[in-house]
Amino acid sequence: MAAEHEQAAREILAAIGGADNVVSAAHCATRLRLVIADDSKVDMDAVEDCTLAKGNFQASGQLQVIYGTGTVNKVFDEFCKQGNISVGSTDDAKAAAAAKGNPLQRGIKALGDVFVPIIPAIVASGLMMGLTEGLNNAVGGTLSTNNWWILIHAFSNASFVFLQILIGFSAARVFGGNEFLGGVIGMIMNHTGLINAWSLSGVSGYYVVGSQQAADFINEYNAATFLEPATVDAAGATTDAIIAAGGAPQVSLFGMIPVTLQGYQGHVIPVVVAVFLMCVIEKWLHAHVPDMFDLFVTPLCTVLITGLATMIVIGPIFSILEEYVMQFFGFLLGIPFGLGGALAGAIYPLTVVLGVHHMFNALEAGLVAQGADNFNPIISAANVAQGAACFAVFVKTASAKKKGLALPSGLSSLLGITEPAIYGVNLPAVKPFIAAVCGAAAGGLLSAFFGLYSIAYGITGIFGYLITADPIKYTIVIAVAFAVSFIITFMLYSDDEKTKAAAAREAAKAAAPATPAEVSADYAANTVVAPMTGECIDMTTVPDPVFASLAMGNGVAIEPTDGGIYAPVSGQITMLAGTGHAVGLMADDGAEILIHAGIDTVELNGEPFTIKVAAGDTVKAGQLLIEADLDAIKAAGKPATTMVIVTNTDDYKSVTQNYGPCKAGQKVVTLTK
Repeated sequence: MAAEHEQAAREILAAIGGADNVVSAAHCATRLRLVIADDSKVDMDAVEDCTLAKGNFQASGQLQVIYGTGTVNKVFDEFCKQGNISVGSTDDAKAAAAAKGNPLQRGIKALGDVFVPIIPAIVASGLMMGLTEGLNNAVGGTLSTNNWWILIHAFSNASFVFLQILIGFSAARVFGGNEFLGGVIGMIMNHTGLINAWSLSGVSGYYVVGSQQAADFINEYNAATFLEPATVDAAGATTDAIIAAGGAPQVSLFGMIPVTLQGYQGHVIPVVVAVFLMCVIEKWLHAHVPDMFDLFVTPLCTVLITGLATMIVIGPIFSILEEYVMQFFGFLLGIPFGLGGALAGAIYPLTVVLGVHHMFNALEAGLVAQGADNFNPIISAANVAQGAACFAVFVKTASAKKKGLALPSGLSSLLGITEPAIYGVNLPAVKPFIAAVCGAAAGGLLSAFFGLYSIAYGITGIFGYLITADPIKYTIVIAVAFAVSFIITFMLYSDDEKTKAAAAREAAKAAAPATPAEVSADYAANTVVAPMTGECIDMTTVPDPVFASLAMGNGVAIEPTDGGIYAPVSGQITMLAGTGHAVGLMADDGAEILIHAGIDTVELNGEPFTIKVAAGDTVKAGQLLIEADLDAIKAAGKPATTMVIVTNTDDYKSVTQNYGPCKAGQKVVTLTK
C-alpha cells in the first residue's frame, strides 16, 4: 500500500500543475484540501483518474480530492514530501480558500466556521436531555425526585442555557479576536441580571428603571398581590423589582434612547454580529494603543464599546431580523400537507453543491435553543437519499472502480457524510443526484407532515436516532427517502460511454495474464538476470565514484533503452525507496541484490518512477517492479545508467559478468561460491 500512496501523490501533483501551483494544502478526515493558484493548470480529467481517488469537487475556493478515512493522511504525507510543500492545517486551507471567495461565500463560510466547532457541545446536551426525558417519561415521571436524575438532568441543558457564551467564544476565534473577550460578550447577552428573552412575550409593559412610572407600576402589582412594601418610590423601582412585577426594565440614555435590559436567550445571529464588531474594535485598538497601555485599555474599551453597541443597536435589530427568518422557516414548513418540507428537502442538496449549506447551522442552533429542530430530520432524509442513490449505482454499474466508490460513499451518507456520494458518484452522473433530490423531497414531506423534530443538531442519518423526538416516525421518514431515491436511480441510471469504456478496460486488464520479462532458460541459483533491456557495461566505468569503486559491491551497470525494471532474481523485496529509484531484494539462493535506477535520481522526488510492488512482497525473476520514464530522467539532466549490485559480494569467490547488449530477463551475472 505504501507504493500506492506514493503513486497517488505523484499523480495528483502532476494533475494539478505541480507543487508551484499549490497555495495551501491540508486534509480532513476524508479529503485532500488544496487551494490552487491557477485553476487553468489543473487537469480535472487527470484528477478524476488519479490512483486511490474516489472523487473530487471544487467548493468554497478549494479543490477537494476524496481518498477516504485512513488513506487521505498517507497520501497527504507523500504529497507534501514529494512536492516539498509545507504542511498546513485545515484552517490554513480554509483561510486561503476564503480569500478567493466572494463576500456572500465568505459570510456563509464564516457562519459555518462559528457553529461547526460547538456541535459536540450541542450534541452532548441534546443526547443527555433526550435520554433523561425519555427515561423519565418511560417510568411515568417518577424520576423527577431521583437525586441522580436531577443532577444529570441539570447537566443536559447547560449548552442551551449558556449557548451565547459558546457562540461568542467560537466567533471570536473565527474573526481573529480574543476568544475570552468573545465569551464575555456572550455572557453580557446572557446575563442573569437581565430579563430572560423567553419572558418578554408575557410582560405587561416596558418601564424605565428609577422612574415614577415604574414605581407606580410596582405599587399596583404589590397592592393586587398583597406584597410588601405596599408602596415604593422611584428609588425603589429597580431592575429586579420591575421584573418581579411582570414588567420589562429599560434604561434611558441621554434621556431619549430607551434600551431594554433583556437577555438574548434563543438568539444566535446577534451574538455573531456583536463579536464580529468586537474583533474589529479590538484589532483597531491593538494597532493604535501604545504597548504600555494595551493590556489595560484595549480589553476595557473593547468590551465597553461592544457591549453598548450590542444592547442599543445590534441586539434589538438583529433579533428582529432573526425572528423574521424563523417565521419564514416556520411558514415554509407550515405549508399544508408537508409540501414545505418537501421543498426544504429538495433545496438542501443544492445548497451542499453550492457550498452554502453551513448557513443552516445558525438556523438549527436557534431552533434547538427554542426546543425543537424540525429541520434536522429533513437533512437526515436528504443525506440518506444520497446514499441510496449510490447503492443503486453500485448495483447497476459495470465498472469495478465505480462500484468501489459507490458502496463506501453510500455507507458514509447513511452516517451523515455526503460529500463522497455527491461529488464522487451522484452529481457527475446527474440522474442519481436528481433521484436523490426526489428522495430528499419525499422524506422532507413526511417529516413536515408528521411534525417530526430533533432536540439537537449536527448528526444525521443513522446517528440521528440519538437525537430524534420520535424514532418510529424517523424510521418511516428515512426509509421513504431511501426507497424513492433508490428506485428512481435504479430506473434511470445506466453507465455512460466513458464508464462503459473504463469498465471494458478493467475487465480486459483483469482477464489478461501478467506479462513479466522473458527469463532465459539458464536462470538458476547463483545467477542474476538483467532487470532492464539495454547495454550491459562494466560498473567501474559509471560516472559515480561510489558505484564505480565497487564500495557497495560488485555487479554490472545497464544503459537502458526501455523503462521497465524487472526482478533480477526470485525472492523477497527487502527495501523499496519511497521515490522509486532503488529497490533491494534477497534472492531465494541468498544473493543480496540492489538495483539503483539512474544516478542522483533521488533528487527527482520519485516523479519519473511508477512503483508496482511493495516492500515485503515475494517476486519471481522477470516480474515487473518499477516503470521508469527514461525521457523524464534525461530531461532532468540525470544519467539513466542503472546499477545492479551484489551487496554481499564477499560471500562469493567470484562474480562473472556478461557484458554487451541484453534483454530484461537475460543472465548478466554468475556467482560462484
